[in-house]
Amino acid sequence: MEESTYEKLRNLIVSGELAPGVHLVETSLAETLGVSRTPIRESLSRLEQDGLVERGSRGLEVRRRSPAEILEIYEVRIVLEGMSSQLAAERHSDVDRIRIAAELANLEAARKDDSQAFTANQNFHRAIWVASHNRTLIDLLDRVSVHLFRYPFSTYQMVGRGEASLTEHKELAEAIFRRDGELAARIASHHMIAARTIRLEMWEQNPGLLEEASSRSRGGLTIRHA
Repeated sequence: MEESTYEKLRNLIVSGELAPGVHLVETSLAETLGVSRTPIRESLSRLEQDGLVERGSRGLEVRRRSPAEILEIYEVRIVLEGMSSQLAAERHSDVDRIRIAAELANLEAARKDDSQAFTANQNFHRAIWVASHNRTLIDLLDRVSVHLFRYPFSTYQMVGRGEASLTEHKELAEAIFRRDGELAARIASHHMIAARTIRLEMWEQNPGLLEEASSRSRGGLTIRHA
């Protein structure tokens, strides 16, 4: 299925090809994506509602990254992940159990490759979201995750985090399989708190990491900025 204009713009922002602070010019974006200004305008409006685009002194621009935003994202994600894990423990089906176990096995197999581990980690958490059988909660977690994807570094880049995270994931899966909702919520929340701490430490140790990663990811994209 072909991506919509909205999806294309969102992916350009999340990947960093449209870097934080970039002024978004409708005519330039329309020319780059090969569409008229109308779908660009509609997409930018949606992206502003999503919180990926904000109004600056010259008009709409890509939302800037900051430690404060990391805190905001995790304030929400800690609560939502705890809730989804509790509901997954209470509501999961046999199919959900098989899916979670399979994603956990994939995560363990990928633990020595940061990029594969990142994807496996997302798939594992999403299997838990799905097991909550709460579509509104899944939608909220998807939206929160999009904001986090704007930060191009992974906690798996921190020495020792991969093994610690895998242990936490195993404990979380076990709690869900035992249908211990309170324990599952507690483990999930602590897991997210640890991730938040590491992301903030990584920012503090190398504030230029974001710009370096964004520069690498932009590749050959050319957008004319006004």
